[in-house]
Amino acid sequence: QVQLVESGGGLVQAGGSLRLSCAASGRTFSGYNMGWFRQAPGKEREFVATITWGGGSYYTNSVKGRFTISRDNAKNTAYLQMNSLKPEDTAVYYCAADSGSSNLSLPAGYSYWGQGTQVTVSS
Repeated sequence: QVQLVESGGGLVQAGGSLRLSCAASGRTFSGYNMGWFRQAPGKEREFVATITWGGGSYYTNSVKGRFTISRDNAKNTAYLQMNSLKPEDTAVYYCAADSGSSNLSLPAGYSYWGQGTQVTVSS
């Protein structure tokens, strides 16, 4: 089992920045692929970014150049640095983890999920 706890969400003005953290406990963090997803009211959960256990990172097009995913295996923590935030980035952001090699851009590719943290970007 892996337990994930997100933090760092909040209210920010458009153009501002936030850094989300995902603290993991349980099994060996370094062997897990870590992903960030978001879900806005009335919409499906969508892929934001992922970082593999090997350090490779991938982003959805709408956040490329603005968001950066990273991980610190010594701290068992993954991060999502979000810059130049836009109102359309408003959502609940979820951290996810999986040790397999399934499609990491789909929610089904992850076995473990955090409870989510709210990000609200005002215009």
